[in-house]
Amino acid sequence: MFSNNIDSIIFDVDGTLWDSTKVVAIGYNRALETYTDLPVRVDGARLMKLFGKPMDQIFAELLPELSAEQQHYISEKCVILEEEELEKADPKLLLYPGIEEMFQKLSEKLPLFIVSNCQCGYIEQFLRKNHFESYITDHLCFGQTGTSKGQTILRLMKENHLKDPVYVGDTLGDASACKEAGIPFILAEYGFGEVADPDASIQKPLDLVDLLRIKTFD
Repeated sequence: MFSNNIDSIIFDVDGTLWDSTKVVAIGYNRALETYTDLPVRVDGARLMKLFGKPMDQIFAELLPELSAEQQHYISEKCVILEEEELEKADPKLLLYPGIEEMFQKLSEKLPLFIVSNCQCGYIEQFLRKNHFESYITDHLCFGQTGTSKGQTILRLMKENHLKDPVYVGDTLGDASACKEAGIPFILAEYGFGEVADPDASIQKPLDLVDLLRIKTFD
C-alpha cells in the first residue's frame, strides 16, 4: 500500500533506468576470453536474467567450475572491461525513453535515490555519462554494503532519514527487497523481469510522473 505522504523515490538501475546488457556483455566476454580457458560467453539476454542479483551470485552462476576466489578475480576483470565498454558507448542508446524528463519532473517534487546490487562505480558512471548527478540525492550499492538489497535500502533510508519512500524496479528480487525493507514496490513492466502483484506498475518511465501525481501531489 502507498502512504499518503510519500517522501522519496528510490530507483533500481538496470532494467529500470537503462539497458546496458549488450555493452556489458562485450566487456565480460573480453575478460572471459583473456583471463580464463573456459568456453563461457554471455550475451545481453543471459545478462538480463542475471542482472539484479549481487555480483558474487552472478559470477557463481556464470563460473561454477571456479572457486569463490577465482570467481572474484574474474569478476574484477569483467568490471574493469565493462567500464571501458560503457565509456565508449552512447548512453542515449542505453537509456529507456523519457528517463531524463521523468527525473526532471519528479526531482522538482521529491528527492530521488538509487539502490542497486551493482559494484562500486557503476552508479557513478551511469550518472556521469548521462549528466544526471544533479537529480540524485544519494545512492548505495551492494559493492558498498555487501548486504541484501533489502538491507541496502534500509541503510539508505536510515542515512537519509527517509520515512515513506517507494522503490521502482523490474525484478522479483527488487520486489523481495522491498518486502524486506517494508516499502511499496512499483514494477517497471518494460524491464527485465516479471512480478505478480506489485503495489503499482508502469509501462514506461513517464507513467511514474502520472502515478505519483495521483498518489502524492494532488
